[in-house]
Amino acid sequence: MTANKFPRQSVLNDRHRALGADLSTGWNDMPVPQNYKTDPYEETAAVRYHAGLFDVSMLKMLNVTGSGALAFLNHLLTSDVSKAKSGDSHISNIVNEMGALIDDVIVYVDGPEEFRISHGGGSLEEAMLPVAERFDVKIERDNDVHILSLQGPLALATLAPHTPMDLAGLGYFRHEPTTLFGKKVRIARGGYSAERGYEVFCSAADAHYLWDTILEIGKPKGIIPVSWSCLDIVRVEGSLLFFPFDMPHGDTTPWEVRADWTVDLGKPDFIGKQALIEKKGQERSFITGLEVAVDRAIEPGAKITVGGKQVGVVTSTTYSQHLMKSLAMAQIEPGFTGLGTEVVVHDNGEHPGAVVRMPFYDPLRLRTHPKQ
Repeated sequence: MTANKFPRQSVLNDRHRALGADLSTGWNDMPVPQNYKTDPYEETAAVRYHAGLFDVSMLKMLNVTGSGALAFLNHLLTSDVSKAKSGDSHISNIVNEMGALIDDVIVYVDGPEEFRISHGGGSLEEAMLPVAERFDVKIERDNDVHILSLQGPLALATLAPHTPMDLAGLGYFRHEPTTLFGKKVRIARGGYSAERGYEVFCSAADAHYLWDTILEIGKPKGIIPVSWSCLDIVRVEGSLLFFPFDMPHGDTTPWEVRADWTVDLGKPDFIGKQALIEKKGQERSFITGLEVAVDRAIEPGAKITVGGKQVGVVTSTTYSQHLMKSLAMAQIEPGFTGLGTEVVVHDNGEHPGAVVRMPFYDPLRLRTHPKQ
């Protein structure tokens, strides 16, 4: 498939092609720079030791406004959005009436009646439109916004001198409107890399200038553009889930991906609440970390056995050159998720593996939550 076959396009496609991306694969109706000419492991090293610049404009952004916007979101999502303050980026989920995850969501709270919703490749929009009819709310897709994500330990030092905001003082999962290199943007602290990073939300008209300028300013610091293959490596090292790949049941619940913290059963009724109450404690499997004794990445979907019995399935994987280990996230039956449990992974042979703690990289999250 060629890039122009996708309904949505990043204005940065020309930059990606110049870097070697063929843009033949897509996500969320937009082509992605899956690979550049550079080695994804070299890109990973840049993210871990310097910083890497990702184009994550493929996320779908919705503006949700109106006097009923908060009540609408609280009815739709599993978390209590009313607990978030203006400037918060609020992680949530949406389930159907059966309690099954149908999308993952970040709610950017801009004001009491102003929210921006970022979501992945699930069915949030299909689910929200019938519900919206019962609330005083307006929903608009923002196809102009582009999202540049600078991730790594030098991200702060690279951006801070070029914005009037107190970037160092921006809390984790907080965001503010500001300017960067003189262009109007919103900057959010967060990302998908398990490193300290910042996401720059800009207009399509400013995306080229900001992309080029960040790379020009960052070049002396070892900052480079990085591909989605790199993104997949760093997100698996950081044990960050990707909908729907880590939800293989088809009706996986938040409990089964250990996302209890995104569910507030104490708030008034929301879609799927009763089903979640009934399914809590009835988990078929839990997302679990594995180290596998093999010198490559295991194929997602590989069978996991103990004593010849299948007890799970591999979901997301990478071979981490940073950690020199084959890493896998998997959905495994509850009785086999204890740390140290020995398993066999079936992928072009039988490979011994063991249950380990997640995240694999930086288990104390000191990179994203430094003490100083």
